[in-house]
Order: sequence, then structure tokens, then C-alpha cells
Amino acid sequence: MSTSALSHKLSASAAIFAALGDPTRLQLVALLCAGGAFSIAQLTAGTEISRQGVTKHLQVLAAAGVVRDVRQGRERLWQLEPAQIDEARRALDLIGRQWEAALGRLKTFVEENP
Repeated sequence: MSTSALSHKLSASAAIFAALGDPTRLQLVALLCAGGAFSIAQLTAGTEISRQGVTKHLQVLAAAGVVRDVRQGRERLWQLEPAQIDEARRALDLIGRQWEAALGRLKTFVEENP
């Protein structure tokens, strides 16, 4: 893969990683990974964060495409967008393969140049 193609592919995932970079948002994603859709009240239960705080974090995650809201009656329920999590996983796999290749080249160089 060319450097340009790699850069473009990783740039597409940057918003996901930026959104997941906050501990509260990462915790929300972990809760949503349990499956189903959760209300703000369910997501704030047992935490010290306000509903407004959770809502702001969910909006950041939604802007990155990590979660989406679904209306059920008067309530907004939030659920994970697995496609975006898969995209982040693919980006990390790509970086991992590049890293392994670089380490392989370094090993070969060191072995050939004692």
C-alpha cells in the first residue's frame, strides 16, 4: 500500500480514535458493547457524571460515527455502530502489520551488519 493510500485510510479513522481517546467516552462505548440500546438514564446510573455530560460525550461519539441514537417513543436510546469499531480495528491491524514489517527489516539489517 502506498504512503498516500495508507495516510488516507488512517485519516478516515482519526475521528474514531479521537472520540475514543477520552476515558468517559471509552467507558460509554464499553457499556454499549454489552448490546442493545440504552437511555441516558441507564448510561448515567451508578456514575457521578450528569445526564448533560453523558449527552455531550455521546454527541462526540455520534459525530465520529461510533454510536447512534434511536427514538423510542419520547425517549432517545443510544447504541453502538459496530461498523465504525470494525473500521478502527482494521486501522490498528494495518498499523500492526506495518510495524511488524518495519521490525522485520530492522532485524534483517542488524543481522546482516554485525
